Amino acid sequence: MGEVTEARLLDDAICARMLPARPRDAHKGTFGTLACVCGSLDYAGAGLLCSMSAIRAGTGLVALAVPRSLQPLFSGRVREAITIGLPETEDGADIDPTGASEALTERSLDALVIGPGLRESDGYRELLLGLLARSGPPLVIDGSALNILSRSGEWWRHAERSCVLTPHPGEFARISGAAVSADAAERLQRATDAALRFGQVVVLKGAGTVICAADGRRAVSPFATPALATAGSGDVLAGLIGGLLAQGVAAFEAACLGVYMHASAGERIARTLGDAGLIASDLPHEIALVRHDLAALA
Repeated sequence: MGEVTEARLLDDAICARMLPARPRDAHKGTFGTLACVCGSLDYAGAGLLCSMSAIRAGTGLVALAVPRSLQPLFSGRVREAITIGLPETEDGADIDPTGASEALTERSLDALVIGPGLRESDGYRELLLGLLARSGPPLVIDGSALNILSRSGEWWRHAERSCVLTPHPGEFARISGAAVSADAAERLQRATDAALRFGQVVVLKGAGTVICAADGRRAVSPFATPALATAGSGDVLAGLIGGLLAQGVAAFEAACLGVYMHASAGERIARTLGDAGLIASDLPHEIALVRHDLAALA
């Protein structure tokens, strides 16, 4: 752990320097492979949004990992993503965590996202804790996976890989043990405390999203727009950060860049639609345009 630093207000110039290179002689393998362990029968859209966002972030290959029985539901819905069918228990009531872990680890992955739209089941709990306890590519932990961690004791003491945690205030209250107010100074301090405690990057979402690292670095998004207060927006952010991790961006920088690109895309859409009417599936295309503009400044 390092000394806690002054929080930096993110801007175009800072984030442009964080963009991963796009060499002319690249192929899809150059830009990484991401697995999104996301989605369920009730929340199919979460996995689809997450995977599409990761593709628009510039990831070379994105795989959507879902229970095998649901694979036909997801296959081809995002045409550019492949699917991984996770083995299930004999009665089909849950995933088989050992088989699911093997299905993921046999792939040459550069990053994983886990949580958007998942069922909070025993199988997923065992899968998540097992992944955390083994060294491997970085994880973005979002949504239901955060709720699983909140009921898993001192999980961070057994974490062997880099993670980015992306809670909204309700999830943050559960994982940290206490509610957080809307006060900007309190949000920054509480996110800092959580990052130092967990030894991981914490993204506390909301107006002026806060990003804190275990080494004391901190950043704040300059954006606050009600246009992004819509279902699925967080799934898009999780996929975006995961895609940047897969492309080799370090965890704190991937979180800062993802937060900034996501909110900037929302602001751009809001200039046309206003504060209401944006839907989460509007964001991935605009994210690609935000990246294009940032790249011109790099």
